[in-house]
Amino acid sequence: MSEFDPQEAATWAPRHNTALFGHEVAEKALLEAWASGRLPHAWMITGPRGVGKSTLAFRFARFLLKHGPASAADEGPSLFGDAPVLPTSLTVSEEDPVFSRVANAGHADLIAVERSWDDKADRFRGDIVVQDIRAVIDRFGKTAAEGGYRVCIVDAADDMNINAANALLKILEEPPANAVLLLVSHAPGSLLPTIRSRCRRLALKPLDEAAMQPTLDRLLPDLDAAERRGLGVLAEGSPGRAVVLASQGGLKLLHGLLDIVGQLPKSDMTKLHAFGDVLARDRSGAGFQLMAELFRWWLARMVRAAAAGRIGGSGWAEIFPGETALAQRLSQWQAPARWAEDWEQLGRLLDRGESVNLDRKQMLLNLFAALGRSAAAR
Repeated sequence: MSEFDPQEAATWAPRHNTALFGHEVAEKALLEAWASGRLPHAWMITGPRGVGKSTLAFRFARFLLKHGPASAADEGPSLFGDAPVLPTSLTVSEEDPVFSRVANAGHADLIAVERSWDDKADRFRGDIVVQDIRAVIDRFGKTAAEGGYRVCIVDAADDMNINAANALLKILEEPPANAVLLLVSHAPGSLLPTIRSRCRRLALKPLDEAAMQPTLDRLLPDLDAAERRGLGVLAEGSPGRAVVLASQGGLKLLHGLLDIVGQLPKSDMTKLHAFGDVLARDRSGAGFQLMAELFRWWLARMVRAAAAGRIGGSGWAEIFPGETALAQRLSQWQAPARWAEDWEQLGRLLDRGESVNLDRKQMLLNLFAALGRSAAAR
């Protein structure tokens, strides 16, 4: 498989990202709201993780900082000439000074609120705290440095603790003129109803295949086309998730796991022990957690497709060669309902092993022993 270069990740960060695919409807809604001259002061951009919410927020922020209020948007031709030509896109060129200042966190009228660094604990805080929101209040209490908009991006609003949320609510209740808040939220239902009610909601959906592939072509150019296609399926329409999986070797990990599953009901113990040794050497446990997550995801994918009778058919995209044949063979072992029961039992097995800090290689062996019993009983 091709190599993933994590050093390129900075160029994909929302501050630096120059393109956004698959969310033309959302971009049009933002552009039309701006052009109307009655731009809502607060937006909540929602959707699954990694679909481009933060990228869209920074894209709109750059646009607002460059163009300012559309004061003449609804004015027709006058005695002094035709109405000004309004932008038809949120795009701000990489060569534009606004783009570079936003990318380098150097624009005086933009504040991005994220979980801050805790010097005492030497790590990022688990929440966005009230001090972070007070910095927004202070910035919004001053005149815009460049006479246009002041923009705040909260990424993610779900990370605010209750004190921070209440402080933000005060801004939403009494917004200053020409100030725009862009709240990124993965789970808007967890936010205060009073915050949700004061924001215009803009929901982003997972990308379809037509939008996902050009996005991954741009984000992961060093991977071959087959790997990008596989990651697109694995990430379920989330470019950010695809990038994370590429950095973690998720595609290779799942391929190795399913290669062993394909030997059932008789396990290839040499491969199984070698795979377990790789997971055991990772003391952080991240590799095992990813393996468990991907396996549970794949098994659920297989069961859903089997129940609908569409493995290999319409709506089914192969992650890597041989995956479809494996899914078809496993689906013939037992009815989808029995597989659903096994999915729950295997999940409990993995969770129980993690809760008692069981040796990860032993957990893998236990997992395959349970799968072997299912295969033998078919």
